[in-house]
Amino acid sequence: MAAVRPFRALRPEPGAAAAVAAVPYDVVSTEDARVLAADAPLSFLHVTRAEIDLAADTDPYDPVVYETARENLASLRGAAPLVVEAEPALYVYRLVDGDHVQTGLAGCYSLDEYDSGAIKKHERTRPAKEDDRTRHMVTIGAQTGVVFLTYRGTPVIDAAVETVSGQAPLFDFEAPDEVRHTVWRATPEETAQLVDRFAAVPALYIADGHHRAASAARARRAPRHGGDGVAGPSERDVFLAVAFPDRQTRILPYNRALANLAGATPDQFLASVAARCPVEPTSQTTPPKGALAMYVDGQWFRVGLADSEPGAGSGTIDPVAALDVSVLQERLLGSVLEVADIRTDPRVRFVGGERGTAELVRLVDAGEAAVAFSLAPVTVSELLSIADAGAIMPPKSTWFEPKLRDGLLTHLI
Repeated sequence: MAAVRPFRALRPEPGAAAAVAAVPYDVVSTEDARVLAADAPLSFLHVTRAEIDLAADTDPYDPVVYETARENLASLRGAAPLVVEAEPALYVYRLVDGDHVQTGLAGCYSLDEYDSGAIKKHERTRPAKEDDRTRHMVTIGAQTGVVFLTYRGTPVIDAAVETVSGQAPLFDFEAPDEVRHTVWRATPEETAQLVDRFAAVPALYIADGHHRAASAARARRAPRHGGDGVAGPSERDVFLAVAFPDRQTRILPYNRALANLAGATPDQFLASVAARCPVEPTSQTTPPKGALAMYVDGQWFRVGLADSEPGAGSGTIDPVAALDVSVLQERLLGSVLEVADIRTDPRVRFVGGERGTAELVRLVDAGEAAVAFSLAPVTVSELLSIADAGAIMPPKSTWFEPKLRDGLLTHLI
């Protein structure tokens, strides 16, 4: 059963929330982060991407970067200011993006449950990214990145969350990307009720933030600064996350573009594709499940995938192999375009989220890519089924949007 724990959040004073809140560290490059924070001295990017305050040629993994992050957090605590809550609490965090609304429970979740697999995963992590965030957490003494969890929602939790969100919010602002962020602090009575009701949730699933969760698990095993390193109940035994019910969680497409056609001309490439899948010209750039839209040589094509679903007719369908992104890899990227490992092939570019198909067209028309593939998004049901099976999705299969902002709630460890 799922456990959520209240915590004493480090947070901005309400009037500074919009200025402090920053995009997650891993959705922007160092260059983009430097631009976003250039005229924003309170931006939390100065903490999560501290290399932006150092020389342009600074290695982002240099020890000076982590020490600068620690110093920047200390400075921000006075400048914003940031305050530490007097008492532990849970929070309700709502994201509104156009017509889409999702409301989650922010608190600390168990690393014991994470390590045991009770908090389920669908993605592999990379050691270099884990190393980076682990060093960041240990050096600054805080978890700054919020993990996005999902769970199979229940009416009793919905009702308790709705009670909290019926009050005056702690934070309420619209970010530059026009996503509205609203945060409520639960009262002690509401917090106790939420803890009790959430205990009946059978499983939690990491939607976005696998590296942040893995780094928190590693950080609690790291030597403590100024301490004896003795294990025991502590703030290191939990990680900061917001859990959203499954029916509110939104996954957007994570598309692919290839720099070249592996030596083929566009006509030769189209012939090779047609030998493996049904192909026809189309004006529909966002395909349904079981198909993809392919842009090559200035034209869109519909490519059918569902006619040979892996495992069809056998009574057992592999939930990972049945994903459109898996079929694309097996039938086109691997066999036609010679992409042996999508994680490492430098010709592959991933285009996620609301950038949509316009970015795919731009890449191909500008000569930065030779072909681009638009996919239907993975469904939340597919994600839960794959995680329940203990399986792993292909890289870059899911793009969750809207994104939580860093800096609004920080967990001190």
